[in-house]
Amino acid sequence: MSQTGPVLSNGDAEDFVPPYPFRHEVAPPVWTLIGLAKKNFLSIWTTSDFQGRLRSLKVFCRELVLCNRPDVVRQAFQTNHIALQRKSPQMRHALEPLLGDGLFVSDGETWMKRRKLVAPIIHGSRVPGFAPTMIGTIEEKCAEWASRPNGSEVDVLAEMAHLTAEIISRTIFGRQLGKDYAGEVVRGFTEYQKHIDQVDLLAIFGLPDWLPRFRSKALKQANARILEVLDEIIDSYHARKDAGEVSVIGGLLEARDEDGNPLSREAIRNEAAVIFMAGHETTANTLAWTWFLLSQSPRVLNKLHAEIDATLGDRTPTFKDIASLPYARAVLEETLRLYPPVPILAREATQDTLISNKKIRKGSLVLVVPWLMHRNPVLWDLPDTFWPERFLQDSMKPNKYGYVPFSIGPRICPGLQFGMTESILSLVMLARQFDLRLKPGTEVQPVCRLTLRPGETLPMILQPAAGQG
Repeated sequence: MSQTGPVLSNGDAEDFVPPYPFRHEVAPPVWTLIGLAKKNFLSIWTTSDFQGRLRSLKVFCRELVLCNRPDVVRQAFQTNHIALQRKSPQMRHALEPLLGDGLFVSDGETWMKRRKLVAPIIHGSRVPGFAPTMIGTIEEKCAEWASRPNGSEVDVLAEMAHLTAEIISRTIFGRQLGKDYAGEVVRGFTEYQKHIDQVDLLAIFGLPDWLPRFRSKALKQANARILEVLDEIIDSYHARKDAGEVSVIGGLLEARDEDGNPLSREAIRNEAAVIFMAGHETTANTLAWTWFLLSQSPRVLNKLHAEIDATLGDRTPTFKDIASLPYARAVLEETLRLYPPVPILAREATQDTLISNKKIRKGSLVLVVPWLMHRNPVLWDLPDTFWPERFLQDSMKPNKYGYVPFSIGPRICPGLQFGMTESILSLVMLARQFDLRLKPGTEVQPVCRLTLRPGETLPMILQPAAGQG
């Protein structure tokens, strides 16, 4: 069941309140919540959860602590990083088959060493050099769409996943992925999320990490599909290296630790999987949500077109143009607020610590939930409304610990500037030529498994943008 609010008057007409799951007035029993969480993590919250600051709940053998204001988020993810750097058991066990001990799920010494190796590969300082490849790949998507008949139906979620997978492969791995390989990766990630367990009952009951978790045949097949493509990419690097070609990922493959030892083949593949997952899955979801929101808000779409026309005219954008596209950035920032790609950030305390004088015992799960905090009415005006203008007003810009679509603290996503640059360029280049209309009869609902998606597909109708037909 979805809810939408009334049209609101805040000086901008036609404000759109996009769909969100039902919010409970009173928390259901624990077993009911577990059943809801297995289907969609966004459906477990009460109205009061959105407004709270710091609260705790005992679920069987685990204490859950919810941080929902900037001050306690800062304490959890910045001040107490050492005690709270470990990802939750559910997240670790869900991603271990795919990422192994990769940066996204590791902690302690492994995390520190890998961060030093991986972060420079996608550091913001390198993004201007990636932009021409991004732009060329997006131009190919524009040409592909232009070749289709007016009114064609496209699955925008899959289309954006193909695009972002191709961009990450060309920029980071130095090779064209191609339609077949991109399709394998996209289908693999979709199937993986569909079949992974969303609730780790063994961990909730306090059972040890070393107990094996059940993996279905479908999950193993999806995992194998992704890893097979990654193995091919890594193998092809060595062939290109012998031919004198270099790529950014070569820095990882050629890296040495303090003792002069290279990373193992398994470690290299794990980090490649992290870069690929973080580099294409979350950005694809953000762009898909953006197209949906624009299709339902003509006011915002018209303002976006006006900015694109005034800034770019008919020329191809460059990296330098991004600074002159503040409304396009605001549209994406508002999308990330409403539909954060990873809507639940959960950590397991590895030692006793304190948050706002509350004792957090070892083994407790500390949750920072962007889905809640980004819609907290104490922090945001019109919290459920699609209103990009909020990011253009200094008085409304959020505290950095109150807006965390890329996490925050030492574990903040190292590729956030890469993702924002890719998203802005994709949005303005595609929106200049095309309008995407939601297929009639389609009901869009946010579903959170590992990441937040608008369902398994997003069927939309492809049309020329105004003035392009």
